[in-house]
Amino acid sequence: MIFEQIAIGGCKSYLIGCPERSAAALIDPEIRLTDRYYGLAARGGLRIKYVIDTHTHADHFSAARQIARTLEVPVVMHRCSPAPFADLRLDDGDLLVIGGMRVRALHTPGHTCDSMCLLVEDRLFTGDTLLIGATGRTDLPTGDPEALYDSLFGGILKLDPALKVFPAHDYHGRGHSTIAKELATNPRLQCRDRSAFTDMMRRLDLTAPTHVTEALRTNMSGGKTVAQLLAEAAAKTPFMSLAELKRRVDRGDADLIVLDVRERDAWSSGHVPGARNLPRGQLELRVNQELPDPTARILTVCEFGKISTLAAATLRELGFMRAVALDGGMQAWRAQGFPLARPASVAVPAPGCVDGKAGSTDPWP
Repeated sequence: MIFEQIAIGGCKSYLIGCPERSAAALIDPEIRLTDRYYGLAARGGLRIKYVIDTHTHADHFSAARQIARTLEVPVVMHRCSPAPFADLRLDDGDLLVIGGMRVRALHTPGHTCDSMCLLVEDRLFTGDTLLIGATGRTDLPTGDPEALYDSLFGGILKLDPALKVFPAHDYHGRGHSTIAKELATNPRLQCRDRSAFTDMMRRLDLTAPTHVTEALRTNMSGGKTVAQLLAEAAAKTPFMSLAELKRRVDRGDADLIVLDVRERDAWSSGHVPGARNLPRGQLELRVNQELPDPTARILTVCEFGKISTLAAATLRELGFMRAVALDGGMQAWRAQGFPLARPASVAVPAPGCVDGKAGSTDPWP
C-alpha cells in the first residue's frame, strides 16, 4: 500500500493507494492542502477514486467537495452525514474496493453521529473517535458520550491490539499509535465504567474550536468559506501598489477613479485625496449612476484590502474590465504617512430655518 500522512496545524489527512492498479483514496482532506494532495498523487502515479470524510468536521474546512468535483469522483461519508454533497453513503461494515485494497467502514458515533473509522490492512483511520492520548470530544453538535463509549469499548478497542491508529488530529507531532498502546496509556480510556466515562466526557469543559461556526456551516452545506471567496476574488483581480497610487495622486491623475468602498463615516474620517465614496453594500445598486463609463480605470480601496478585492472582482463581473484593487488598505496608507483628505464641513441650518433663514420648515408655501 502506498501511504502518505499529510499534516497541517494539528489536522491530519491521508492518501492511500494501490500501486498495482494506481488507484487511491484521500481521507479527511483539508482545504489549504489541495494542491499538495494533487502533487502527491501525481508523484505516486495514482488516480484518486474516492474522497472520504470520516465525519462532519467542526475545527477545519474540508476539501472533500472541492476535490471530488474537480476530479469527478464521489465524496464518501457515513449514511448519517448531514452533508447534501455526499455522493456515496456507507453503512457499518460496507467495503470500498480501491484496486487491490479493501477499505472497511466502521460506524463509530459519539464525537458526531456520522463518525466512522476506516480499517485498511494493518491500519485503522479513526477520524476523531480515537485520538492519540485522548478521544474525540462529545460537546459539539450531534456529539453523544454514551454513543462514544459504545463505539470505543464495544467496538474498535476490541479489534486487533496491534492495529496502527491514525487519527484525524494530533497537536503534538505524533504520527500514529496502536490499539494496545492506547488501551494501556490513554488517560480517557482508563475510565472503563460507562457512567465514569460519560461523566468524565461531560465535565471536560473544552474551549470551542476557533472556526466552529464557519466550519460546520461549510462542511455541512458545501458552502464556501470567507477565505475561499477572497481567494477566488483575488485570483481574478489585478492589484495596484500603495507606492503606485501615491505617484498617481501626486501627479493628479485624472484618468484614475479611486473608489473608497468603506462606509461613509470611515471615508469622512480620512481618505485618499480625490477618492469617491460608494459603500460596498450599495455597489451593485448604485453602479450605473456612479460609474456610467465601463471603460474607466477604477481602483477600489477599503480599510484592510479585503472588501476592496471583493468589490473589484464584482466590478469586473459587471463589465468594468479595468477595475483593480489596492494592495493593502487605508490602514497601510496611513501607516506610510501618505496624505489624507476629509470632506469640507457642511453647515447645518438651525431648527426652524429654511436655507439659513428663519421661518417655516415646510418646503411648500
